[in-house]
Amino acid sequence: MKLFKYLCFVVAAAVAYSCSDGTPSNADPEAPESPTPEGPEEPEIPSDPNLLYNGIKLPDVWPPVRSYTSDIEKGMSPFYLETKPEVINISIGRQLFVDDFLIKSTTLKRVFHYPELYAGNPVLKADKPWEMTGTKGASFAAPFSDGVWYDESEQKFKMWYMGGGGSYSVNGAGVMCYAESTDGINWTKPDLSIVKGTNIVDYNSDRDASVVWIDKQEENSSKRYKMFLVERVDSKWRYTYKTSSDGKIWRETANSKDIADRSTVYKNPFRNNWVFSMRHNVRINASKLVRARDYNENEDPVAGTKNAEAQLGAFWFGPWPNELHHPSYPDVDPAIYNLDATPYESLMLGFFSVWAGPENDVCASDNVIKRNQVMVGYSRDGYSWYREDMNPFIPVSDNAVAWNAGNVQSVAGSPLIVNDKLYFYVSGRRLDNGNEVTTTGLATLRRDGFVSMAGSGELTTNKLQFAGKFFFVNAKINGSLKVELLNENGEVINGFSKDDCNLITGDNTKNLVTWTSNQSLDSIQGKNIIVKFYLDDGDLYSFWISADESGVSQGYTGGGGPGCNVNGQDKK
Repeated sequence: MKLFKYLCFVVAAAVAYSCSDGTPSNADPEAPESPTPEGPEEPEIPSDPNLLYNGIKLPDVWPPVRSYTSDIEKGMSPFYLETKPEVINISIGRQLFVDDFLIKSTTLKRVFHYPELYAGNPVLKADKPWEMTGTKGASFAAPFSDGVWYDESEQKFKMWYMGGGGSYSVNGAGVMCYAESTDGINWTKPDLSIVKGTNIVDYNSDRDASVVWIDKQEENSSKRYKMFLVERVDSKWRYTYKTSSDGKIWRETANSKDIADRSTVYKNPFRNNWVFSMRHNVRINASKLVRARDYNENEDPVAGTKNAEAQLGAFWFGPWPNELHHPSYPDVDPAIYNLDATPYESLMLGFFSVWAGPENDVCASDNVIKRNQVMVGYSRDGYSWYREDMNPFIPVSDNAVAWNAGNVQSVAGSPLIVNDKLYFYVSGRRLDNGNEVTTTGLATLRRDGFVSMAGSGELTTNKLQFAGKFFFVNAKINGSLKVELLNENGEVINGFSKDDCNLITGDNTKNLVTWTSNQSLDSIQGKNIIVKFYLDDGDLYSFWISADESGVSQGYTGGGGPGCNVNGQDKK
């Protein structure tokens, strides 16, 4: 009961969404190296603050203490997959099979799926003087994390991106520009008042990466837009935190301690905190430098910014042992160049820009671009990342003249939800007569389509706690699908057997499951269940139990989208 009350508290206090169905040049300044070394009830705050919405209990020491000396090249393995909760709460969000968290047993095969690049890419490119880099033909018109969001309050797609700088550049650094769209594909660059006659919204800084976050849970409208700018202050890389009421006119609020370039920030709304993802270049020995990440979290973005500092005592993770190597530079050890993360349904999506080399001096001599590709990972606590599939989620192209020929990096806010698809935006780089040209591309994926449990067979979940009445699946079924509900002892619940289940067929991202004598789960409210799926030739992507027949999930919707609730959770 306490856990249920906690869920009520989380849902009431958390956001509320509702949906229908690099730098401008080759320069890569490094940070200083480390030395070698049920029904409405009165909400109740849980007695155990380490108990999460899904039933996971965090360790007493949080964040966990990790050692860079032993863990620097081991990636991560989430503790909650080894010791699962006795009962998993599925009341928030669509439940995705991206790991084995939900699964007790199965004869189905996990299949990974990848976005399809939009045929008209790039969707944004440099065509303004202030988007040029230097005087030799290089240009930059893409988010360097920055952000692409859908603003439901104005019914617009909005993009914050880095322009090359042109005559407004400071020490060769870029400027922040703003673009908007009605469809997420065709973008306009409005004339704004910050720098008259341009779409520049922030400049006069020696900037690197940046994150712009539309905080859809923020009650103070003057702080709805949040910017975490990485810039040089007194020759050191630091976060500068800024706020805005419109995403165009910004007010500086706080600065961090020393960090590194290509650091980012994301919000974990499940725990209501801000995570500072800080790059740290760790010197392993005289000939080896590893790009890794440090971690800082805080409920208050101002305090979090002020406390953020790249230091080995805050070591988070480095590259996984099986990262992909560059085919032309196989001796270069891959590294973690960046991490952007976004809440989506019942979990956090992580987009890892994995660097595969070569180093800048080799790039210059060989006339190539250092390779970054976007990989995907998943987290159920916002800290621990699971990456089973090491293939690129969004790769570079083998075509030397393609917009994404050499380097692809992630963008804050992705994915956006557009009907039954997810929109992912990325930056892409190519060389043109030796000059880097950086543009913005779009890739799309089926809703919830990261992973499917595929083939013909059965899947049985762990013990589940739920709130809601209507059972939904997202599935592509060539044959048929049946769903059976068991009690917590593993016995079939009367009226919810597979023989009672009305056959499910076809391809649908929101398919209501019913049984002959039960159109809803009213009769088993308040009881723990086990779900058993019987699949004949198909792909099962997700399932969830909704409060009503519209299929709203209570989950988070990433960067938003047309038809989503302005407040951030998938609910009416």
